[in-house]
Amino acid sequence: MAYNHYNPSFFLLLFVTLFLTNNYINQADARHLLEVTLPKLPKPELPHLPEIPTLPKPELPEISKPELPTLPIPELPHLPEIPTLPKPEFPEIPKPELPTLPKPEFPKIPTLSKSELPTLPKLEMHVIPKPESPTLPRPKIPRVPKKP
Repeated sequence: MAYNHYNPSFFLLLFVTLFLTNNYINQADARHLLEVTLPKLPKPELPHLPEIPTLPKPELPEISKPELPTLPIPELPHLPEIPTLPKPEFPEIPKPELPTLPKPEFPKIPTLSKSELPTLPKLEMHVIPKPESPTLPRPKIPRVPKKP
């Protein structure tokens, strides 16, 4: 089987080339449009349109608001009155008394004396000498001549 392998840089080069040519063509077209002068065309005369007659405003008839008739509600003697219930009386509930508990006695914890840490001898630090850079003579750079 044969495989077609293309170098990715080929596609990048193809893309950049097409992009640049497209941009050049647009610039050339724009330059061409600036140089071309268009002839002046006369404005066409439109025929006179007839005037549209105005229509009268339609008048809606006035409608009175409807009134709801009042219906007489006769008293209903055949229904007995609903008796009101008396509020129930609840007996007073005494507040519960909690028994007092004796405080528990904890054993005493002996206090520990603070122990002192032993002092450690001071560590001696060896001083590393700093490296010295050699002093070099300053180079002489020739000056650039100035124009008169």
